[in-house]
Amino acid sequence: MKAIKFLPVLLLVVFSSCSSVKVYSDYDNKVDFNQYKTYAFHKKGIDKVEISELDKKRILRAIDAELTLKGMTKSETPDLLINIFTKEREKIDVNQFNMGWGYGWGWGWNPYMWGGRNNSVTSSTEGTLYIDLIDAKKKELVWQGEGVGYLTNNRSEKEKVINEFVTKILAQFPPKAK
Repeated sequence: MKAIKFLPVLLLVVFSSCSSVKVYSDYDNKVDFNQYKTYAFHKKGIDKVEISELDKKRILRAIDAELTLKGMTKSETPDLLINIFTKEREKIDVNQFNMGWGYGWGWGWNPYMWGGRNNSVTSSTEGTLYIDLIDAKKKELVWQGEGVGYLTNNRSEKEKVINEFVTKILAQFPPKAK
């Protein structure tokens, strides 16, 4: 019987350790993505991004690595311009736990409850990374990827989190032909 009570806690630990980056992408379905072989970073756009220079470097290195794996090369005369945009928001979670040996059902007083309530408040930062791919000749957005997940201030984990964001976003590029 005790094993059943601990099962929800075990599942919570297992699921919270899984990846928390959600990705989305959108693209112009009239574009032939096979034509794009080279890329460069859109310096004017990237300079406007309001994050630390170190984090910008981490993101650009991760994008470089992913595009290289896809067979693309960096060029002075690129087919695609790469731009990034970020935003973040603070999330506050308030949890109320009833203490005791029964949770009860419905509204009102529960004679089986003892120990009162335990409240906990936690905060975390949710970040969004957008990666825009712009046709260099037409100056038109042809693909956009978005990753949403939790950020960390822990220096040793930052690179891992950024790599996960970029890898998962660019896994959807190029779009699969229908």
